[in-house]
Amino acid sequence: MTDIQPSKVITQTIETEHSPVPLQKVRIRFALFVTIIGFLIFLIGAKPGLFGMDRSPVVGFIQITVMLIGLAVVCLGGYVAIHLLWRKEIPSIAADIGQRLVSTGYVITVFSGLADVFGIGSHPLPGVPFFGVWQARGMEIGCAVIAIGFILMYPYHQKH
Repeated sequence: MTDIQPSKVITQTIETEHSPVPLQKVRIRFALFVTIIGFLIFLIGAKPGLFGMDRSPVVGFIQITVMLIGLAVVCLGGYVAIHLLWRKEIPSIAADIGQRLVSTGYVITVFSGLADVFGIGSHPLPGVPFFGVWQARGMEIGCAVIAIGFILMYPYHQKH
């Protein structure tokens, strides 16, 4: 068998006209691009009027679902981007806790946003699901937990 050490990363470069760009930076840029796309999807769900798509005076099931899909893409892209900043090092315990907080915050937002669909909201399902004040507060708390998780994941000891 061959010894493969997880701490060693193969450095590759992509040749451009001016200078070689490390593959690590390309991956980080792509992850940040995915995060921005996720934010745009989140905005389509939260404020469809910004894009000329507003058809209802209330925030319904489809808008909530689009917001949650956008938030999932933001969490995924942000996780990949921050994880790539660790380079060859093993992430710290705080970073591991941050990863769990990001996923826990997303679960909080899903259950808060879809509380009516799950039957635990203030407008249970034979009626029309409606995004109420308590659901908004639950999603805000979930997003705050996600933000704290991303802060903990960042590699502070590295000099950039």
